[in-house]
Amino acid sequence: MTEPSLILAAILIPSLGALLLPLIGAASKRARNAIAALLVLGALAANVALMPSVFGSSQIVEASLVGLRLVADRLAVFVGATSSLISLIIVIYSFDYIEHYDHQNEYYLMVVLFLGSMMGLVFSGNLILLFIFWELTAIASWRLIGYFRKESDVLRANKAFLVTVFGALLMLLGFVMLWSATGSFDLAEIKSHLSGSPISDVALVLILVGILSKSATLPFHTWLPDAGVAPSPVTSLLHAAVLVKIGVYVFARLFVVNFAYSNFGHTLVLVLAAASALVSAGAALIETDLKRIIAYSTVSQIAFIFLGLASGTTIGITGALLYILMHGLAKGGLFLCAGIVEHQTHTKDITRLGGLRHQMPITALSFLLCALSVMGVPPLGGFFSKAMVIMGAADAGRPWIAATFVVGAIFTILYLFRVFNRVFLGESASGAHPREGSRTMVGSVAALTVLSLVAGVAINWPGKLAELAVTQMLGVVK
Repeated sequence: MTEPSLILAAILIPSLGALLLPLIGAASKRARNAIAALLVLGALAANVALMPSVFGSSQIVEASLVGLRLVADRLAVFVGATSSLISLIIVIYSFDYIEHYDHQNEYYLMVVLFLGSMMGLVFSGNLILLFIFWELTAIASWRLIGYFRKESDVLRANKAFLVTVFGALLMLLGFVMLWSATGSFDLAEIKSHLSGSPISDVALVLILVGILSKSATLPFHTWLPDAGVAPSPVTSLLHAAVLVKIGVYVFARLFVVNFAYSNFGHTLVLVLAAASALVSAGAALIETDLKRIIAYSTVSQIAFIFLGLASGTTIGITGALLYILMHGLAKGGLFLCAGIVEHQTHTKDITRLGGLRHQMPITALSFLLCALSVMGVPPLGGFFSKAMVIMGAADAGRPWIAATFVVGAIFTILYLFRVFNRVFLGESASGAHPREGSRTMVGSVAALTVLSLVAGVAINWPGKLAELAVTQMLGVVK
């Protein structure tokens, strides 16, 4: 296949293939599951196939969808490959997790469509195309959060939908302001017209509202912990692999690669990120719902990615890209571990749990290793990304912001050790006798854990990819 065909394949294989899954599921559940995994694998394979052209040279591959430009550069392929890899493991985990629930055909349709929409957004070189795929992810996540159909679940799904769509509409107004100033929605044409001049602060704030609402950053963060009512593979998909990473990706695409913005904008992003990191970490310290604790952790860790991107330094931006990968692997593992715990004990209340290391040794070890990565303990991958984004803030002349995030990192250690102690150590807090999850579920968790460990031990490989992406983003290579 040609490189432009690979871009289209990464988008259309999951997006169009997802529409067939309910029809296949009506005939065979096993075939539907296998094809769902193959569709996600197709997106991953297309991204991997683009790597030699994109990373092996300074080439930027372009294609067209409905007459609008698609772009595959190093940033797009790095994020696309990361998202599709983690999504593939989550889909495989879903085989056993979702097996006994209703509406399975809709589940697989929405999960695979979600990934296809993410691929479309990642490769979009036009603001209108980006917005269309942005909203498709909102529809898919709305259906997935309310998957169990209980009234409280639907209300929380509606909350997530309304917050993110409201933000998206304001972001669209910002896009329209850019069009009014430049006469184009194409990113390359807008960049050329601006010639390095910063965009207006009004347009910046409008676009940031959309980005921050989708990435669940203060003050728009409350919908994400509420989304914990969704099935655990969905929360893993939303929190780790795809949804909240959309916001940081678009921030990188717009404000690192294409548009300059004012000192006011830099300060605003850094202050909001610092506040988000501390407030959500504090909430995680007192929360007792297992999935809500991990969700608050996601809000806090996403702030670290914003810190790296907004620092404007090479080391900070490189750390931010590594953070997208490392956080996706480790946080995906934590949510899938939480799913096994909930499946076997029928509770998410950590005060009713304890001693599960005896019945779930693999899950306990996987949770610990993934938690250590999120904490930033060497040699796991999270250590390198966390250190780099904090160093990036210091290099940018923001020592107080860097110090704030050091405090946030300490909070991360406290609340994750609290969870591990409550859930897996000590004596059992109930009379139940849970057991380890199924081979498929435990194997999926173990795969994310091993990848998180390998990504840290062999940091040179993902680090080199992130470094190459940053040199292209900052215009060191053309």
